[in-house]
Amino acid sequence: MAELGKIGKLLGPKGLMPNPKTGTVTPDVTKAIDDVKKGKVEYRVDKNVNIHSIIGKASFKAEDLKANYDVIYETIRKAKPAAVKGAYIKNIAVTTTMGPGIKVLIEL
Repeated sequence: MAELGKIGKLLGPKGLMPNPKTGTVTPDVTKAIDDVKKGKVEYRVDKNVNIHSIIGKASFKAEDLKANYDVIYETIRKAKPAAVKGAYIKNIAVTTTMGPGIKVLIEL
């Protein structure tokens, strides 16, 4: 982390700076690897309450992308607080890094 502090002004505004809160910096590397292998799902929420997550790469098979999408969808659906009434997920759009979003039909 000491070496990364020197380039923090460059990485910070882009959201690329490693952070112990997000799990990108950890003293226990083996535990972090085990968590990823067990299916740890990471997503972030922006200030407009949009959820961002990576479901795969262009080189993935369609079945693999669908499986990843299903896991992320279920994880977010299960994270719904009991106090929230009504629809928790209102709409979904899948997009490439710099491409247009494609709306996904939500099954209730």
